[in-house]
Amino acid sequence: MQSSNRFLGDIARLASGAMTMAAGAKTELEQLIQQRVERFLNEKGWVAREEFDAVRSLAQRARENQEKIHERLDHIEKKLSAKSGGKARPSISKTKTTKSSSRGNKS
Repeated sequence: MQSSNRFLGDIARLASGAMTMAAGAKTELEQLIQQRVERFLNEKGWVAREEFDAVRSLAQRARENQEKIHERLDHIEKKLSAKSGGKARPSISKTKTTKSSSRGNKS
């Protein structure tokens, strides 16, 4: 009777060890697959959602700051126009610059 209990105990320990090993193998396999997928995505030039959201947020804030600056510039130009008798330059935000004019080249 004691030998059968020992036998069952050994089998239980063996099964427990096998389950622990299987769980470790599962974790290792998941990590390997995740690394391969990330490497593939990086090679294709794709970014993680967190990175995309961070850059999108930065771009949105930059755009908002740019709009505030344009509003301030328009306000300043209106003040200058009023002081100079209406002979101020056109607003920068309303005019388009070309590559040749932005470099200072005259056609």
